[in-house]
Amino acid sequence: MTAFDAVLFDCDGVLVDSESITNRVLCTMLNESGWAISQEQCTRDFIGKTVRSQAAVIEAHTGKPLTDAWMAEFYERRNAALRAELVAIDGSLEAVRQIHALCNGRIACASGADRAKVEMQLAKVGMAPYFAGHVYSGHEMPRTKPAPDVYLAAAAALKVDPLRCLVVEDTVTGVVAGVAAGATVVGYSPSALGHGTPEALCAAGAVRVIHDMAELPALLGAMR
Repeated sequence: MTAFDAVLFDCDGVLVDSESITNRVLCTMLNESGWAISQEQCTRDFIGKTVRSQAAVIEAHTGKPLTDAWMAEFYERRNAALRAELVAIDGSLEAVRQIHALCNGRIACASGADRAKVEMQLAKVGMAPYFAGHVYSGHEMPRTKPAPDVYLAAAAALKVDPLRCLVVEDTVTGVVAGVAAGATVVGYSPSALGHGTPEALCAAGAVRVIHDMAELPALLGAMR
């Protein structure tokens, strides 16, 4: 038994080590479009955010509209890189397996990314069976993170009060979304590269920050 009825996981940067791959592709395409942005700035500016949500910023720097064709090419190039290079976050598969058992299957993946990407990534790293039927995308909600919609949808589908949910997030944007949903949020910050810092995650509302996903099952059991 735990203090929570369900655990809701972000995907990118929590379950799969995708952020550096996605941001490399994005940085390359932004440079090709005329924005001389560094990899470091691209990571800093876009971490935890959807590309479409930053359309005005991109258009201001490139002087070009962010078209559906550009986004389609980004998705194609991003997904090809992810299929070739993606791995799970260290310790995340075993953590998911244990927490799935602890919560009697009441876990979900609630991501700001598009569904095709999330489901492809979970399948590639062997996590798809644990999240079967419970993958939720901010692209399919009225509002994406930092709004709470995707977490509220996941909790509703699991028939769990959001107040009885634990959310696991690695960015300020995601932590804000979890807190706004009424959930308790644990931050994950193995390093400042591609993740929110522990200080930033706590300031956004995370009650604890872990540095290794292997810590999560024991933490869940201890939070009573």
